[in-house]
Amino acid sequence: MNKIKDICEKFYKSKKISFEDFKFLMDLNEKDAEELYSFARKLAVKNFGKEIYIRGLIEISTYCKNNCYYCGLRNANKNAKRVRLSKDEILELAEHSVNLGIKTIVMQGGEDDFYYLEYLKEILREIKEKFKDVAITLSLGERDFKDFEVLKNIGADRYLLRHETFSKSHYERLHPSSMSFENRINSIYKLKELGFQTGCGMMIGSPFQNMRNLYDDLNFILKLKPQMVGIGPFIPQHDTPFRDFERGKLEDVLKILSIVRIADEKLLLPATTALGSIDDFGREKGILAGANVLMPNVGAEKLRKNYKLYDNKIGTQVENSDDFKGLEEKLNKIFYKISSERGDYNKER
Repeated sequence: MNKIKDICEKFYKSKKISFEDFKFLMDLNEKDAEELYSFARKLAVKNFGKEIYIRGLIEISTYCKNNCYYCGLRNANKNAKRVRLSKDEILELAEHSVNLGIKTIVMQGGEDDFYYLEYLKEILREIKEKFKDVAITLSLGERDFKDFEVLKNIGADRYLLRHETFSKSHYERLHPSSMSFENRINSIYKLKELGFQTGCGMMIGSPFQNMRNLYDDLNFILKLKPQMVGIGPFIPQHDTPFRDFERGKLEDVLKILSIVRIADEKLLLPATTALGSIDDFGREKGILAGANVLMPNVGAEKLRKNYKLYDNKIGTQVENSDDFKGLEEKLNKIFYKISSERGDYNKER
């Protein structure tokens, strides 16, 4: 048995991996990494077949009260164009998504206090009343814990809150002092406690990140046992303090995707838009490394073209081939297809 397969099988069975073995996998050359990808891909196919769950992504606001140093929507960016969707616009796009056959709606936005709790309740209630079998995923940042509980009770099914890094010192190099590492992690645990299908995640190759940070991220995932993990490369944005940093490497993201798939073979693991933004076939490569979710943008053009988290983001135009309408053809080329299921996490699957 070769070393790569030995490490993968040992990790798969024990859910434990030493830093040395983790580093060995992360340092694999392009040719040898294919064995890691293959191991993870087989686990994904075992659990989901060659079908990919689809999430209809609706960006609702480019306003944000935070100043994360890596994000183009940061409050201090005076060049960002601020737009937001009304309740009626969100409901219209939700209907558009459902009419495409998509059974999960993802509402994503900056931390925008315009969407106060009662307003969000109205939006969620109307979506749930009109589309009873549609899952709602929220990705709206940190909120009061009581808000999380109300949103869960009103019908939100999933919540994605990327932790970005499990190192407090690293977190504080990526965020201003007004933001709390402890609150971010505690928020994620609270979401899990409330019964959300909970998502965490991190940027690969973010400024000041090292191998030990990534290893700590993996161990956090193993401890948390989330239902979703969103992983993508750091991509600099020209209006941020990190504009001159190098972007994350595609191969590093693919290796982490595979390692996380081995950590939990049933995870909902997206091949992110950011992957497709650094490589024309990035999302397909993500699927072949063990991902099983795609999140095409089905939102309004005024949000798409202004939701500039990072530079050269795909899916910014409604007619863009990276939109939902182009996904089936892309998947067929790698012998996968779109799933018609809602795609909930199912540990019994």
